[in-house]
Amino acid sequence: MATKMTLRQRLLKRLYPVFLLIKKTGGKHHVLSNKQNIAPIKSIYELSVELSNGETRSLAKYKGKKILFVNTASDCGYTAQYAELQTLYRHSREDLEIIAFPSNDFKEQEKGSDDEIRQFCQSVYGVGFPLVKKSIVRKGENQHPVFQWLSQKELNGWNDQPPGWNFSKYLVNEEGMLTHYFHPAVSPVSEEMISAVHQ
Repeated sequence: MATKMTLRQRLLKRLYPVFLLIKKTGGKHHVLSNKQNIAPIKSIYELSVELSNGETRSLAKYKGKKILFVNTASDCGYTAQYAELQTLYRHSREDLEIIAFPSNDFKEQEKGSDDEIRQFCQSVYGVGFPLVKKSIVRKGENQHPVFQWLSQKELNGWNDQPPGWNFSKYLVNEEGMLTHYFHPAVSPVSEEMISAVHQ
């Protein structure tokens, strides 16, 4: 059964290009990169995720591929990035896995259940990449272990940047090294992202 978009979701989808432009010109558009190729302290392949359909998946399954981790929400100004993430996934699927972590951490913009989130993502944006069970991604006692790894240099080797908002993006290379953090205002189909995925 198709999920209908709310009035707010339709409005946010239409305003996304304007919202993205404002954020870029506001100076919050940035990328952090692992220029010194610092290896992780702990292997990300020791971790696993529980998908929204109940399946547990080891990240070791993705050795040899890049992985883009993204914290997502259905009622955010960046929600239209689901479509861009799907475009990136479709064009780079042989070399890249995208794993989305729906989260209600930022202004309660993801209130739905795992089933509702999955139906929304599939019916509205055609999402085909994995969705993890709704998670806490902000730093704190209950932060998902994957986001602990992504945002603690004691684990990943160099980066302490936590998600700044919904649709923060972290890129891990084929060998399990964190190479980039992308601010939410960086589009998944931007030049910066495409270059990082294909380097």
